[in-house]
Order: sequence, then structure tokens, then C-alpha cells
Amino acid sequence: MGFELGHPENLQSSRFIASCLVGGIVIGVSVLGLYFGYPSLGIMNRKKKRPVRVYMDGCFDMMHYGHCNALRQARALGDELVVGVVSDAEIIANKGPPVTPLHERMIMVSAVKWVDEVIPDAPYAITEEFMKKLFTEYNIDYIIHGDDPCLLPDGTDAYALAKKAGRYKQIKRTEGVSSTDIVGRMLLCVRERSVSDTHNRSSLQRQFSHGKSQKFEDGVAGITRVSEFLPTSRRIVQFSNGKGPGPDARIVYIDGAFDLFHAGHVEILRIARGLGDFLLVGIHTDQTVSEHRGAHRPIMNLHERSLSVLACRYVDEVIIGAPWEVSKDMITTFNISLVVHGTIAENKDIEKGTSNPYVIPASMDVYQLLESPLDITTSTIIKRIVSNHEAYQIRNEKKAASEKRYYEGKMHVTGD
Repeated sequence: MGFELGHPENLQSSRFIASCLVGGIVIGVSVLGLYFGYPSLGIMNRKKKRPVRVYMDGCFDMMHYGHCNALRQARALGDELVVGVVSDAEIIANKGPPVTPLHERMIMVSAVKWVDEVIPDAPYAITEEFMKKLFTEYNIDYIIHGDDPCLLPDGTDAYALAKKAGRYKQIKRTEGVSSTDIVGRMLLCVRERSVSDTHNRSSLQRQFSHGKSQKFEDGVAGITRVSEFLPTSRRIVQFSNGKGPGPDARIVYIDGAFDLFHAGHVEILRIARGLGDFLLVGIHTDQTVSEHRGAHRPIMNLHERSLSVLACRYVDEVIIGAPWEVSKDMITTFNISLVVHGTIAENKDIEKGTSNPYVIPASMDVYQLLESPLDITTSTIIKRIVSNHEAYQIRNEKKAASEKRYYEGKMHVTGD
């Protein structure tokens, strides 16, 4: 007897077989979807884990490698780093006049390669209202600060509320540098040049190399420490990208002192990076800088300057101690496609001088002069200090006292 589709029993059987077949197909596809991860089947609709967002704030005045290292450590505690930059008014009220205005500090912070988002005009103290805003609007999980105390004028802890809320994490302060220290070096530099040559004194560079501080007879100095930075190979690796250029990469080279790394440096590096695939930055030795800028320069030593440049998101690699003149061998060795220099520099007539370092790249038709976006040099920063040196001196004396207390009671902090 043959199988008849129209018969009731056969119809019921056929429906059962069809159901099994359809069910088998659905199950099979579901299993395949599980294996291959098809989003249409709802496998990918499971809620993705939200990235951990951390917040760190600061004045970031006279931004240096210590600030950058703090931001690097903060970023390591989460997946995304949001940075609050304190307003000029808040800095004046709590610390004294800032050396660099807010728009320049915003450029500097935004250029740090570990920063994901920046909030301008952040308050100096974490108020309850602002903390709520961080948690709700910015989805911040933790508020980060260094192990050094941050006290308000009334002596209270600026991060007390964050600690009470259980949303505070601490990082290790970078040894050997602070904005107070750097401003102090410039004040010392100014005093050194103004004191009579009959006084028994050493150059700023010599003080760096021997790690000595200096006092003048009128007692004005003593407000600063010279560089106490202890460079390690691990720190350089932490700041480095760790990747070289690709085989067909267009490599752009720019060199300079990059002393007191500032917004003008950042902007010319940004433009230079846009001209190629890989930006190589040459950083001149302390001796080279002294020869071309004067005995009181550089304010920051070679390793300090190198780390500041390495922290910039537009920089791929640096040459620590680059030669003054760009040679053909150097262009060949690093496979440089273009050598650039900004129009705003300490020596604006560098190309007209007897020691023009770009003669060879110009002769090879691989040299380009770039229009600098900002009219800022290291001398600009120093002039700001000089013009208001009394205010900065008072500010430094207050900060130096708190830093002294910090170092006297300093304990080892793990990590970094």
C-alpha cells in the first residue's frame, strides 16, 4: 500500500515529519549561530560589559613628564581616562596665578596619548554636586589622584568625598619633578644671570649634573631643587609606543630642544605628523642646547625632555641626543622622507646662520618649513615667570613647604 498524502492518518504523519524537519532546521541553525556567532539570532544581544571609566583632574600648569606619568598610571586603572582641567580662576583662588592659561593647558592634556576625554573648567575640589555629575553624566567609576596630599586652603582633603563614597584610587607620584620645581629652576636661572659674576656660583647645567641646590646671599633662592630625576630604562619603555615604521611608511623628521614642553611644541608636532605616516623627533643634547641657547639652558635635562615628547600622541619615536646637523647618512639610516622645522623658534633666522643644520636635506629636496600655529617658545614661558616673578616666588615658597612635608613622610607605594 502506497503512502497517500491526502489520507487523514497520513496527513497527521506528514505534519509530524514536517514539524520535526522544521524543528531540526531551527535547532541546527541555532547551534550554527552559537558556533559562528550570528547576531541575528540574538546570541550577540547579551549585554556587553561597559568599559571602566576613570577620572583624574589637575591644574596641569607647566605640564611635564610627571603629569604624563600620572595620566599613564591612571589610564592603567581603567579602560578610558577622562581628565578634568582646572580653570584659571580656581587655580588663582587656590594656588596663585597659573603660568599657562586654560586653552594652552587643554592643548597639552588633549595631546597626551593616554587621555580619552577632557573636561575644561573642572573645579579644584571634588564637590558633592560635581562628583554626582561625574558618576551620572560621565559614567565615571573611580576618581584617581597621586599619593601626595591635595589640601584646600582650609586644610581639608580635596578628595574626601570621593574616598567616603568608596570610589577613590591612588597612584604613585612621579619622583624628582613638580611644576613648583620647574618654576623654581626658572627663578634660579633668572637670579643666576642677575647676580654679579664675582660671586662664587656654578651654571645651572653644572648644578644639574651634581644634583646641588643653590642659595644666594639675600636668601631669595632655596625655593627650588634642581633636577632629581632618576631615568630608568623601564620608564622610557613605558612611555614608548614600541612600534617602528612600516616598510612603506612616509617618515617625517623634526628636531629641537623641546625644553619646557609647551602648547607651541604640541601644535607643530601635530602638523608634522599629518605630513606622513610616522613622526620621528630628534631631541638635542644639553650641551647642544647650551651652545645655541645660552649657558642657562636647557631648564629640563635631556631625559626629562625626551619623556615629555614621547608622551605626545603625535610622536612615534624619538632620538635621544640627536645631532645638530641633519646628515645624509642620518636621512638614509632612518629612511626619512621629509625633514621639517617650524617658523616659530628660539632662533628664527636659523636657516640664514652659518651653522644651518638643514643644508643637506634642503639640497636633497626633502626639507620643508612649516607655519607654526602658535607664537610660543620656551623663552615665552620664561618671560611669563620673570614678569610676575614675585607672585610665583610666593606661590613656590608655599608649595615647597607642603612638598617638603610630603617627602619627609613619604612611604613606598606599589605599582606604576
